[in-house]
Amino acid sequence: MIENKHIEYKHQVTPELEKEVVGFLNSNEGGIIYIGIDKIGNLVGVKDADHDQLLIKDRLKNNILPSCMGLFDLVTERKEEKDIIKLIVAGGYEKPYYIKRYGLSEKGAFIRVGSSSEPMPTRQIEQLFAKRTRHSISNIKSKKQDLNFQQLHIYYQGTGKVLNDQFAKNLELLTEDHSYNYVAYLLNDVNTISVKVARYNGMDRVDLSESNEYGYESIIKATQQVLDKLNLENKTLTKITGKERQEKRLWNEIALREAVVNAFVHNDYTKELAPKFELFDNRLEITSNGGLPEGLSKDEFFEGFSIPRNKELMRIFKDLDLVEQLGSGVPRILQVYPKDCFEFTDNFLRITLPSMQVTPQVTPQVTPQVKELLKAFTGIHNRIELQEKLGLTDRKNFRMNYLNPAIEIGLVSLTIPDKPTSHKQKYYLTEEGKAFNQL
Repeated sequence: MIENKHIEYKHQVTPELEKEVVGFLNSNEGGIIYIGIDKIGNLVGVKDADHDQLLIKDRLKNNILPSCMGLFDLVTERKEEKDIIKLIVAGGYEKPYYIKRYGLSEKGAFIRVGSSSEPMPTRQIEQLFAKRTRHSISNIKSKKQDLNFQQLHIYYQGTGKVLNDQFAKNLELLTEDHSYNYVAYLLNDVNTISVKVARYNGMDRVDLSESNEYGYESIIKATQQVLDKLNLENKTLTKITGKERQEKRLWNEIALREAVVNAFVHNDYTKELAPKFELFDNRLEITSNGGLPEGLSKDEFFEGFSIPRNKELMRIFKDLDLVEQLGSGVPRILQVYPKDCFEFTDNFLRITLPSMQVTPQVTPQVTPQVKELLKAFTGIHNRIELQEKLGLTDRKNFRMNYLNPAIEIGLVSLTIPDKPTSHKQKYYLTEEGKAFNQL
């Protein structure tokens, strides 16, 4: 590759590094700076990649305004037995960015033109400043200031990191007057943001069979709970052919994880709404608030260029290993699913993951009692209704020999899975149960 609008080569970490980063931040698409490759593309490597990464992070953190934390990522790659550093820079959401020591002027603000970063004209600086997003969640004051971050501390400790007394400042959880901002409110142990995972019988939203809420807590914990729930729903289906045994999950695991995390990180929380997750017989729909960020086209979106709507959340998700690499989510999804899985509107972005269509295997574990129970289903039933249909009066016998075995092998599911003994509990056939009934 040669240097172009999106690629810059550096022989080593140079004094001009901030200039190049600012140029990419002020562009719509961002770009990549390779350190350890000279201007004509020869691989030279760096002597101490770890040291250089720490140096780069410190310089970008302290020398660029507005803060670009969460808008860049550092990756070490090994090529021809040499280390090179890949500095990925996203397009910023609070343009114009500039070098702190030179201020908001032509000496401090740059824009990418072709394969170089050029001084930004004063008129363009003024135009971008006038359009700067002032209502991002980092600038919105939390309506509650008595916040606790026990869950956030636990998640950081789980990755071997410790938050010090200055964590709120370091993670940009404060407004200019040192009050907690809306990012802090989202990360707080208790909030009013509801995250819903719903299941419908059929292909539309008419027959709601299950509704789970995982919000009202740290957005990190809510993300983990949604990932865990959908991982349980992402069952392995088996098909036996004359030659082999085929096993597939309903949705590709990597794409599913990327789609869920992207929905949380890039959601527009200024309307106090969270992403929603909806399961149908033939698909999973994930809907986040906010369309494409201003300045980012659909083609650029699909190519992996990124303008993080919530850079503070992006940084924290990256710290906690929920995000692998800046701008990698959409390309990972597109390795498995086509572009038409994405739907864009002015106010929403939806991704639809179609369910794999594989006939489940009939196993010897399906006892005559379980087969009898499955035939009794005509919809959603409570325990008493099912016992009456089977002519059974002994509750213990019904549970031990009919209901529990059917649930354990995934042929029957609960409408309230978190409360299996609830008096409001009802039961329905899973897709595997329905398929078994048709055999």
